[in-house]
Amino acid sequence: MKLFLRKTGYIFLMLLLISAISFAAIHAAPNSFLSAGELNPNMNAEAIGKLKAVYGLDKPLLQQYLDWVANMAHLRFGISFVTGQDVSAEIMKRLPITLAINIISMFFVFTLSLYLGMKAAMRFQKRTDHLIRQFSLVSFAMPSFYLALLLMLLFSVKLDWLPITGVHSVGVPQEGAAYYLDMAWHLVLPIFVMTFVSLGSMIVYVRSLTLEILKSDYIFFARSRGLDDRHILRRYILPNLMPPVVTLLGLSLPGLIGGSVILEQIFGIEGMGQLFYLSALSRDYPVIMGILMITAFLTLIGNMLADLILLKLNPYVK
Repeated sequence: MKLFLRKTGYIFLMLLLISAISFAAIHAAPNSFLSAGELNPNMNAEAIGKLKAVYGLDKPLLQQYLDWVANMAHLRFGISFVTGQDVSAEIMKRLPITLAINIISMFFVFTLSLYLGMKAAMRFQKRTDHLIRQFSLVSFAMPSFYLALLLMLLFSVKLDWLPITGVHSVGVPQEGAAYYLDMAWHLVLPIFVMTFVSLGSMIVYVRSLTLEILKSDYIFFARSRGLDDRHILRRYILPNLMPPVVTLLGLSLPGLIGGSVILEQIFGIEGMGQLFYLSALSRDYPVIMGILMITAFLTLIGNMLADLILLKLNPYVK
């Protein structure tokens, strides 16, 4: 309980710090939605003044920040400059699909990297090890947008096996098993791309850790007792691998969420990443700041869960 309260306080302080940095960075930008003449050619000084009064931008900067933090504490991120809709409602409408893509991708990255990394280490300097290392190198070097375009050309344009964009087909019922099956069919390519480009570094990390564990004295003792590789993996290697791998997964959350910005735009998925990209193009600052805070909160929660899981796996960790 004490650890949970300490972690909660840490999250609160980090969110406050992130909010201050984000607010300062947004207001330090050279142009804004209201002052950019190329984005708002019909704006005059009087209209801009009225809009600033509506959005509270005519107040001193410190007062704007305090008002924003107070509203953020009640999950109110303001009104979008572009759509005039509530920012919280727009984000919450798009958040589930982004979370689903990232959680499923993380699951596949976790399971596949563990299997392939341990497999490569157990077959050190053999054909299997070389093949897995080559695969991890390709994965690490492959840009996500390039792989996404290649797969779209192959499976969607040439072969017509998978949908090319969106998360739903026209005419599919909006409820029931058919609805979710259609959504899963549309998410095959995005999840595959996100999983593939994240696998390389994790496989190398797991392989390296496994090789270090295999050099330990207790592994030599286990082999001397006649235990086969299957028992050694399950009883000795896997329990020692889990804590560092869980820690690394917690630290990789920002990269996964950030990668969805590109993929959601390429695949036309109406998620939080696409909303962030479109808002950045139109300088819709309330939406940008709202997404930044939601992303920071999810990242901190993910890291806290990783720490709690690590404590469960190894109670001696301080």
